[in-house]
Amino acid sequence: MSRILIKTPASSPRMLASAIGVALSASSAAHLAQAAENTEQKGERNPISLGATNITGQEQDNTSYQVEKASSQKYTAPLVDTPRSVTVVPQQVLKDTAATSLQDALRTVPGITFGAGEGGNPQGDRPFIRGFDAQGDTYLDGVRDTGGQSREIFDIESIEVSKGPNSSFGGRGSAGGSLNLVSKTPQARDFTNGGFTYGSDQTRRYVLDVNRQFLDDSAAFRLNLMSHEQNVAGRDAVNYDRWGVAPSLTFGLGTPTRVNLSYYHMESDDLPDSGIPYGYGSSTATAHVHDKPTDGGDSNNFYGLKSRDFRKTRADISTFSIEHDLNDNMTLKNTLRHGSTGQDYVLTQPDDSKLNVNKFGTVWRRANSRVSTTTTTTNQTDLFGSFQALGFKHSYSTGLEFTGEETRVSGYTVSPNANPVCSPAKGGVGGQCTSLGNPNPDDAWSGSIARNYNGTNTKATSRAAYVFDTIELDPKWLLNVGLRYDTFDTEANTNATTGRTKIKDDSQFFNWQAGLVWKPLENGSIYASYATSATPPGGLVGEGAEPNQLSAGAATSDLQPEETVNYELGTKWDLFHDRLSLTAAVFRTEKKNTRILVDALTYQNAGESQVDGVELSASGKLTDHWQVFAGYTYLNSELVKSGLNGRNGLVSAGSNKGNQMPNTPKNSFSLWTTYDITPKLTVGGGAFYVDEVYGDAGNTVYVPSYTRYDAMASYKLTKNVDLQLNVQNLTDKTYYDKAYSAHFANQAAGRTALLTTSFHF
Repeated sequence: MSRILIKTPASSPRMLASAIGVALSASSAAHLAQAAENTEQKGERNPISLGATNITGQEQDNTSYQVEKASSQKYTAPLVDTPRSVTVVPQQVLKDTAATSLQDALRTVPGITFGAGEGGNPQGDRPFIRGFDAQGDTYLDGVRDTGGQSREIFDIESIEVSKGPNSSFGGRGSAGGSLNLVSKTPQARDFTNGGFTYGSDQTRRYVLDVNRQFLDDSAAFRLNLMSHEQNVAGRDAVNYDRWGVAPSLTFGLGTPTRVNLSYYHMESDDLPDSGIPYGYGSSTATAHVHDKPTDGGDSNNFYGLKSRDFRKTRADISTFSIEHDLNDNMTLKNTLRHGSTGQDYVLTQPDDSKLNVNKFGTVWRRANSRVSTTTTTTNQTDLFGSFQALGFKHSYSTGLEFTGEETRVSGYTVSPNANPVCSPAKGGVGGQCTSLGNPNPDDAWSGSIARNYNGTNTKATSRAAYVFDTIELDPKWLLNVGLRYDTFDTEANTNATTGRTKIKDDSQFFNWQAGLVWKPLENGSIYASYATSATPPGGLVGEGAEPNQLSAGAATSDLQPEETVNYELGTKWDLFHDRLSLTAAVFRTEKKNTRILVDALTYQNAGESQVDGVELSASGKLTDHWQVFAGYTYLNSELVKSGLNGRNGLVSAGSNKGNQMPNTPKNSFSLWTTYDITPKLTVGGGAFYVDEVYGDAGNTVYVPSYTRYDAMASYKLTKNVDLQLNVQNLTDKTYYDKAYSAHFANQAAGRTALLTTSFHF
């Protein structure tokens, strides 16, 4: 079997772990002996608070859960005066919850669920925001971060979640919202932070974060390192192994001209887990009707094959940016980024399409595979600042963006892989079949795997211009407006044994937003806003599933951008001496012009879906010792115009009209809170509730609602050394956090205990 993506030595993650461990030990030995006097000598260099699984590197020791302003210059007002729903997950929340991945971090933000991947839709992060797929709507420091990935956060300072149509900010897509990951950057002070986490299920995580100034303190270098390995609580055989390195260099600290260079590399080598197959409502059912996953009586059951399954990923991102203050009120910034991400995997999907689960209590180990590489080059130029005109104050941001993207997707030919009948009389059929109640991941695989170079090469070019402005009409009234124009040209070339096909599409679209803000008091606002988004054909550039995608069956179909609008009324208040931020909003999101099946092999942009919702949130300090980060989201979703049932242009019986949208829970709630019992001891905990979620538009398969509880305690041994214990999924709840549209759902980890030792000086 050829695994072509990763060509590094097998020992590289272990080597990195050893290197970090040596660095931590050496640094500890050299500095902890004089921790007290060193701390006193440093004076104003405040100690840095370290996470259970993250290392902070903020310029100030800011441990608050409250964030006053987003990092992106496109937000031209503080969050309390921004007329849309924006949630920022700060470093302290990442630290206290022991988050290590994007999915971990976003558990604290209600209204976001994750969808499952398989072969055609890649494995990796697939967030749904307010019910709409946001797989291609993740940004890194304001620049789109494409490609199917499972994102780490060892080099992430905070995560900004903007809800509601957001194409005026980021371009195509963003029907339900977008995510912006804010990187750790060099700071104007020296520090060394490190941590090692040991936990249940053989969890081992090492992190190191070093920042050093030089050239008379006008430049700084920062290095973040990570090594992580673990099994998964409550899952047989599954394991994850990854490592990463992220150096960055800044010149011109404290001067009008700043230059930043950064590089990010992360790779992983896992035994992946597709999860648990859906069961059937009765022993005679021939189709799913409101059915949920069934594990055969043991939630630990893993249906994959150790001898066949693997998943390797890689991400390399290089960034060069230069920022110059033209004067006190105007800054020019240019960002050039080149990124490359890739996946290489064969994984088992526990397939039920031959009714083996129902008829025989068996599971077909369907092999899904993918070899994909996505490369992206972006140049983004921004001009931002403030000025006075016609008696009004303007806080503005305007810019140009040019991006080229290319995705190459192929896979493996796995043989046999032909949907067998897994009757007991046929046995395991060479490893293809296994028992629902007692699968054996060590079964021998007698088939073959060969590299298949047929596939699809998708290229896209986008050009955009945008402008944002917050106009102070008077001290109590603000007008926030934004406008963006995009051209998006894409071409998909598919090579198959039957020949080659080419499909092209050129789209142009405007998107805009407007919000009126009334400030009855300085610390509060009431707003009304309107925003749009557009999703053109091929918007995921070959790295995902979308109803408006470029495909051979769409060659004679109507292909137009999907259009989404959002109406929102809300209020935001900073209370308790501006320490606690409270928000509330009601909204309606309407997505129109979606591509639907209207006849055999005939599609039109005539579909419509709708979400009515309510959102509440609280973040910050209730007292000097008590912090809270909480939210609630209600989503009432409906497929208003769904078209005919069918797949690949073939019409089937039934109608989805009026159904609930997939991956859209009606109610979701999150609460995370901590309390400082003493200056050294902090305790905390969380509760996370997600309502029942459908996997498909037909509402035939679903995952049940669940409530998960977490707990933590941290203790400062010295000014330089912390201990933190996290227990995730405290009650060892068996639940599912990803619902696929057919066949299976992903099961979440069981009870996991993590003990972290962190040092900082």
